[in-house]
Amino acid sequence: MAETKSTCCYCGVGCGVVIEHEAGRITSVKGDPDHPANFGRLCTKGATLHLSAAPETLATRALYPEQRASRDEPLQRVSWDTALDTAAEKFAAIIKEHGPDAVAIYGAGQLLTEDYYVFNKLMKGLIGSNNLDTNSRLCMSSAVAGYKLSLGADAPPCSYEDIAHTKALFITGSNTAFAHPIAFRRVEDARKANPDMKLVVIDPRRTDTAEAADLHLALLPGTDIALYNAMLHVMLWEGWINRDYVEAHTEGFDALKKIVREYSPAMAATICGLDKKAIEQAAQLFATSPATMSMYCQGLNQFSFGTHNNSALINLHLATGQIGKPGAGPFSLTGQPNAMGGREVGGLANLLSAHRDMANPAHRAEVAALWGIDSVPEAPGKSAVELFQALKSGEVKAVWIACTNPAQSMPDQTLIDEALKTAEFVIVQEAFGHTETCRYADLLLPASTWGEKDGTVTNSERAISRVRSAVPAPGEARHDWAIVVDFARRLGAHLGKRELAARMFPYASPEEIWNEHRESTRGRDLDITGLSYALLENTGPQQWPFPEGAGHGKVRLYEDGLFPTPSGRARFVVTEHRITAESPSARYPLHLNTGRLRDQWHGMSRTGLVARLYSHEAEPLLHMHKDDMERRKLGDGDLVKVKSKRGSVVVKAQQSTSLRPGQCFLPMHWGGNAMGGLGINVLLPGDFDPYSKQPELKHAAVQVEKYSAGKSLVAMRRSEADADGKLQPNPHEVMARLRQWLPRFPYASLTLAGRSAPVVVLKARGDDLAPELIEALDRDLSLDDPTQVLSYQDSRRDIAKRARVDGDSLSAVRLAGETKAAEWLADLMVQGHSATAVRPWLLAPLTQPPAGQSARGKVICNCFDVAEDEIVEAFRAGESLDGLQARTRCGTNCGSCVPELKRLRQSVNH
Repeated sequence: MAETKSTCCYCGVGCGVVIEHEAGRITSVKGDPDHPANFGRLCTKGATLHLSAAPETLATRALYPEQRASRDEPLQRVSWDTALDTAAEKFAAIIKEHGPDAVAIYGAGQLLTEDYYVFNKLMKGLIGSNNLDTNSRLCMSSAVAGYKLSLGADAPPCSYEDIAHTKALFITGSNTAFAHPIAFRRVEDARKANPDMKLVVIDPRRTDTAEAADLHLALLPGTDIALYNAMLHVMLWEGWINRDYVEAHTEGFDALKKIVREYSPAMAATICGLDKKAIEQAAQLFATSPATMSMYCQGLNQFSFGTHNNSALINLHLATGQIGKPGAGPFSLTGQPNAMGGREVGGLANLLSAHRDMANPAHRAEVAALWGIDSVPEAPGKSAVELFQALKSGEVKAVWIACTNPAQSMPDQTLIDEALKTAEFVIVQEAFGHTETCRYADLLLPASTWGEKDGTVTNSERAISRVRSAVPAPGEARHDWAIVVDFARRLGAHLGKRELAARMFPYASPEEIWNEHRESTRGRDLDITGLSYALLENTGPQQWPFPEGAGHGKVRLYEDGLFPTPSGRARFVVTEHRITAESPSARYPLHLNTGRLRDQWHGMSRTGLVARLYSHEAEPLLHMHKDDMERRKLGDGDLVKVKSKRGSVVVKAQQSTSLRPGQCFLPMHWGGNAMGGLGINVLLPGDFDPYSKQPELKHAAVQVEKYSAGKSLVAMRRSEADADGKLQPNPHEVMARLRQWLPRFPYASLTLAGRSAPVVVLKARGDDLAPELIEALDRDLSLDDPTQVLSYQDSRRDIAKRARVDGDSLSAVRLAGETKAAEWLADLMVQGHSATAVRPWLLAPLTQPPAGQSARGKVICNCFDVAEDEIVEAFRAGESLDGLQARTRCGTNCGSCVPELKRLRQSVNH
């Protein structure tokens, strides 16, 4: 057994992990106690990273280059030489005929900094186009634009340690308890150490984060600017402005004052749907606290005015001098593990290396000199939404998609589907061959992934961490940077630039790439010329800036009141409330919010491989207020059709106390791999912010109506470990076989359940339950031998059921036409209970399990497998939270479930 230190590949907190591995296999993972981002803590997702690399998940990996002869034919294995020669020939032919802007690259905040750098150099340097954008455009570009507009540079001024120093923490547009759990553990620690610290949460929903707040402002979606302007109005009226700071270190305040005079608390209360006293209270807490810090994420960024959302909040910090000191400042929480690193190397269509602006001739000249080329293109490239619009129109002919899944994550999925089908040539460079985007690939290039890669990432607090490989990549998968370097040399030959490509891409290791990136930062705001791989190896993660000669990185920025603007002053930005195009109407009367689940991440290409991560919320659910459900005569579990201006999905409805009437919520993770249709994002608009080009992924106006057409279907297959410890059948192979049926149903859900013995669960409803479909499903589930299964058939009512019992365990079930027993049968399979006692009832139409059997309810604590029913029963019996935790250990490991445990205790006590 060996151990290798690396970083987690999920959110931007950037937690350190220790990977345990043996004989080329990752066997377990634990938090790195020496890493300053987490000090050994991991959330439910990070703590199960090793399970996403378990042997059975190899079935989901892209292992060999594959090429499609035509769009109507399947991918076929080819050699790396054939794959990269084909890619180079296709790109070169298009560039020669249509120009360099006819090709594009779309990358990801999951790429390492070194990967990002060579992709950027390939597109903007060798090819000569700025058509390189990434999925960071979807999550962080408004934060980037907001920082630059207000403060002069894309540099979060705070650090995690400021959480312990703040006296008033404003969390806005972020369910930190779910999306950044380890950062939220710091919040809990800070409040415990300082009981006077105030927590204010600004969020339309009463999330787990909001539950913990001293003050929750449940504003209407898209009304943040009205709220912040009103808070500034109160600060001006009450004399809470830090005029010394404003006069010494800022500019533009007078213009903003004229605007915010109109935003009285009463006016804003009407716009925001808030009590004006709550607005006044929030203003007082923000302005009069000795140190105020704000943390924010997609709830500010993902709007068509996301940049001004950011600036309106930053205005409050500047007006009160709450910046550049311990515990104070605006702190953007990064959504992805290396969105910061990508921004550092210029990995967006309007940026260049080291935070240089493409619009600046001097900056372009500096990059051209560094790369040894005549010039860098002047015109900004296509941003994410624009890129796919251009693919659809034919302006862009070919796209190279790396380490991201736009066929799940982009808004307006109908557009994305049409764009990828229209494109002349689609390269997908991906570790997981089962993603939605891989279906569109003309060429699939297998890449390495977490646990196999070597390089660096930068987290939300500007800390650069080493990523280290613990095991070799499987099959013929290669590192992302190495694929790009090989391709660049081949493309250079086709474009008549063989020698230039060889000079530009001489790299034999990621460290060589990083050293070049380091030199590009010399004298810039993110100067890291004092860092090296060796220093990071020896001393651990370091924050930038870390210039040559420095002894350490800078914990917080702007302590001297100097800002990287032409005047050296921070800028107040005039921001005004405006109504989003997605406001509810008579036709689309409900606000739809999107957001994250506690135990899933992004498009689920990795977390979706781990059965236990489905146990907290097992399938796509539309969370609704009870009044809205009653008005539509809906009950929990009823199917509903959710429709926006762009498309529709059919999902189950669930009553929620976290929403006000007129609002509903859908998690953003579910794509076409897990449900019918193109996924949740088919509902969401592609409208984007004019400054950041970030699309409005947070919100849509929708209508919701009951869906009752068709017949129901449930199919389940249980896997168990054999004598060699291998799961039989492989659950991911079962999922792959069942996934082909999802498009046939308006409603469909394909998920996993259980823990060590996972159960694949397909639920569907539709008119197409033809005999040939049922026969095919039975083959997929090993239910096709009538001598080995229990069977029930009622042709008159179109009911057909089968169940298979192996030994004492229920191993497979298929219910068609009548599915009342599905829930308790699934629970029986998940828990591994004996099927002998209930054998006579396995195919009976029972909504409740027979006597002696009981369902557990959803799992609250994933670390120790403690379910909701057990927790509620304990609280009803008078057990304290401390007693429950001592007995079951729930909430004592990663802590992600602690807010929910407290809420359950409170609900029982009341």
